[in-house]
Amino acid sequence: MNMLVPPHGGVLSPLMVQGKKSIQVVSEDCRNLCKVRMNSREVTDVIMLGNGAFSPLKGFIKEEDYQSVIREMRMTCGILWPIPVTLAVSDEQAEEIKEGQSIALLDGENDKLMARMLVLDKYRYDKQKEAKYVFGTDDENHPGVAKLFRQQEVYLGGPVEVLSEGDYPKRFPEYATPSETRKIFSKKGWSTVSAFQTRNPLHMSHEYLIRIALEVSDGVLIHPIVGKLKQGDVPSEVRMKCYYALINNYLPEERVVLKVYPMEMRYGGPREAVLHAIIRQNFGCSHLVIGRDHAGVGSYYGPFDAQKIFDDFKPDDLAIKPLKLAMSFWCYRCNSMATRKTCSHGREHHLMISGTELREMLSEGRTPPDEFSRPEVLNILADYYGDLKKEKQV
Repeated sequence: MNMLVPPHGGVLSPLMVQGKKSIQVVSEDCRNLCKVRMNSREVTDVIMLGNGAFSPLKGFIKEEDYQSVIREMRMTCGILWPIPVTLAVSDEQAEEIKEGQSIALLDGENDKLMARMLVLDKYRYDKQKEAKYVFGTDDENHPGVAKLFRQQEVYLGGPVEVLSEGDYPKRFPEYATPSETRKIFSKKGWSTVSAFQTRNPLHMSHEYLIRIALEVSDGVLIHPIVGKLKQGDVPSEVRMKCYYALINNYLPEERVVLKVYPMEMRYGGPREAVLHAIIRQNFGCSHLVIGRDHAGVGSYYGPFDAQKIFDDFKPDDLAIKPLKLAMSFWCYRCNSMATRKTCSHGREHHLMISGTELREMLSEGRTPPDEFSRPEVLNILADYYGDLKKEKQV
């Protein structure tokens, strides 16, 4: 009996066109359609729609749902949804597209055909208003706000038929759809699965949180995001080496599943934490680890705002539950990892290194303390930053 949590909205709704013949028919039709070139975020959103990770969405949202989502974090039908999934075009292109018309969606970087869309709505929107509602700020130094402000002026809404997952399945053997992870968990006999979202290499504090999750669930899904990140973040290929180094050497491999997903980070703090939870529920997870400043950037959000937002929802809004964990650190007095809930010693005894500090240390050739991360992980990162330094010197 399948004891996994149900998908968000009750049923997985992948929008990928099935079968070579069907794909060929839709692709042929797209040759004669108006073509819209998408940015990188829109491309990965199409893939997420295609594989069912954005269930129960059927495509890019229409204006009525858009307004409801940015204000109330809900679709007009009442289903919880925290961040609008949108497709933007210029005023000029919007004039050429009529409601009821089908269009072809292309990857703007390589003109690869990604999907066919039936346009049911087109509407102008207020970028500043969306920024303040979704990100809590309209400061253009926020990477999510900056990308929003660079978008075109008109949104198109309507269902999509997805034709491609891009190069993600080829680049990442760890790529998996929600239906695939659900099969993996069911085969293992798991009913409770804790997801660990990450966009960084896993350090000792991350490992500590994963171990806590392993104590309270049947297994853990380490689920790194491999869509485009902000400048300065460690590339996905390097991060994958770090994940394997940790799993192969320090974690019980039979209780850990490593898979990737292609969404692009919004850096939306609390609202993005809710989106991450919905996605992981679709992947079959019962819990999502929410640590300090989940999906945050800079100082735009309080350290535990992403935990507090879940307190505002009704019990039936989500089947997945947040696993709210305190900030962890190495305590030299305890001689172990700890949190403020488990350690009585002052901050002078704690080791906490930010991502920025770590990058600076490695870029300068300095070795971080042994207590910060496993040596196998640090060696991989040291090689990466060492190569970066050599490239700059050439």
